[in-house]
Amino acid sequence: MRLRGAAGVSEGPSFSGDTLRIEVVGNTGLHLTVVDLPGLISVSNDEQTDEDVEVVSELVDTYLESSRTIILAVVQANNDIANQGIIQRARKFDPQGLRTVGIITKPDLINHGTEGRIAALAKNEDTTKIKLGFFLLKNPSPADLNTGLTADERKRKELAFFAASPWKEQHLDGDRVGIDALSAFLQNLLDAHIERELPKVRAEVSMLLDRTEKKLEAMGEERENVGHLRMFLTRLSMKFMNLTQAALHGNYLELEGELSSEDDALEISHRLRAQSHILNDSFSESLRLHGQKRKSGKKPATQPLEGEESEFDSWIEKVYTRTRGRELPGNYNHLLLAELFQEQSSPWESIARKHVCEINDLVQRFVNKVLDKIVTEDHVRSELHCYVSEKLEICAQEAEKELARILADEKREPMTYNHYYTDNIQRSRQSSMRSSIQAAMRNVISKDWGGTVHISNTPQDRERLVESLGGHVVVDMKAQACDEAKVGLEAYYKVARKTFVDNVCRQVVERHILSQLPNILSPTVVSEFSDEALVRIASEPQTQKERRARLQKLAQGLRDSLIELRK
Repeated sequence: MRLRGAAGVSEGPSFSGDTLRIEVVGNTGLHLTVVDLPGLISVSNDEQTDEDVEVVSELVDTYLESSRTIILAVVQANNDIANQGIIQRARKFDPQGLRTVGIITKPDLINHGTEGRIAALAKNEDTTKIKLGFFLLKNPSPADLNTGLTADERKRKELAFFAASPWKEQHLDGDRVGIDALSAFLQNLLDAHIERELPKVRAEVSMLLDRTEKKLEAMGEERENVGHLRMFLTRLSMKFMNLTQAALHGNYLELEGELSSEDDALEISHRLRAQSHILNDSFSESLRLHGQKRKSGKKPATQPLEGEESEFDSWIEKVYTRTRGRELPGNYNHLLLAELFQEQSSPWESIARKHVCEINDLVQRFVNKVLDKIVTEDHVRSELHCYVSEKLEICAQEAEKELARILADEKREPMTYNHYYTDNIQRSRQSSMRSSIQAAMRNVISKDWGGTVHISNTPQDRERLVESLGGHVVVDMKAQACDEAKVGLEAYYKVARKTFVDNVCRQVVERHILSQLPNILSPTVVSEFSDEALVRIASEPQTQKERRARLQKLAQGLRDSLIELRK
């Protein structure tokens, strides 16, 4: 502590907040702690600094403010009681005076003729009074101590001192004079004090025992061998697997008590299935809005590679020109649709990879939250984080491979047996035919029929109408082939896009990431851990073993104390 006055220490404080504790072990029958506090310092000097004054004052207050402390307020007979602050300090912390006893010492050092004042104080008749009164004691002199004075001799000399003049004439109360009288009084006071404080002590011991047992429970079972380590990790893996399965199946009631945040009732980061639905829906919508490299409708100029219908048609015509083979005019070969689709769907890859990354991030955050919740030990949590992250990385790599295979399939020649494709083709052709007939009809009416047409249900009128329409329907074979390709592209793109979304969500996200989650850390996995892995992941640090031992000792001591207190 480096206090002034110790060997080789000439500077520094004279007092410290540290306490020297001496335990008396044995069948003494004493169930108490005796605290010898330094005397209060009124004014600092060369030997006792202002800091010493403050340290002593705080140390004294720390003990006096406890309701379980019996205060022995020691005052010196040879010093004016008004100058001794311990009585005032005791009244501050014990206003009812139920636990303060006054002790008057050094009556042999007072001036002759002042015995009456000290006697009045000892009788509790002076201006300074306390509820439990004062006791008058005489300490052995240094000469007595040097002669090896025994306890019995000390008592006899003390009583003889007060039985002689001038104290004999003060008519002191024998029950308030001498060490034996004080001991008997303190025993009775201590019994009454303990009885009064006992319910509070029992409650405090029970509360401390409950907190201690909760700390031990939070530490988990003691893990002394490999079998204990495997059992410990198996139980953790069961919690992990149950929580991940509940999250994937949407059984959120099982998760609320474990992973939900009391601070934010709307926070749903632990609801993995709901979060994955949100991301999948966003992926589908993003592919619908941004999956086409070119769009055939009129779009804002800020969107790249989008433009008027003529630009889209011009692109199809260019691709048609460079892919023509031996087919006759007005027809197109399979390469045209393949090239159109591959270029039109080229944004799919980046959108899909972004979606898979978002799913991986979602799962990583969820797993981190689960581990942070179920694993209380920093060392074990850190090791499991590393292990699970490695397994999730493997799942992410397998998902990337699956996505690459799906993307490769989309680069092959178009193929579908979905009737939705033929239905779209049929509707598009019907719409195109209707538009052509309507345009031809307008020409027929304005040019061949003088702006007004009246057709009776006669063969001649019908034949005349058909011939007029035929004269106004002019087919551009190249344009027809391009139109057919455009219709085929739009119909196939819709079918392929929906299939692609389903394939990514089911074959990539579900198969390789989400469905694998409960199996990453399961009891089966733990059963396959080597002994070395078990020791590395789940062994208790030495500091935790020591803390567990301390808590176990404290808990047992508190249980024994409760048994004693209930007797």
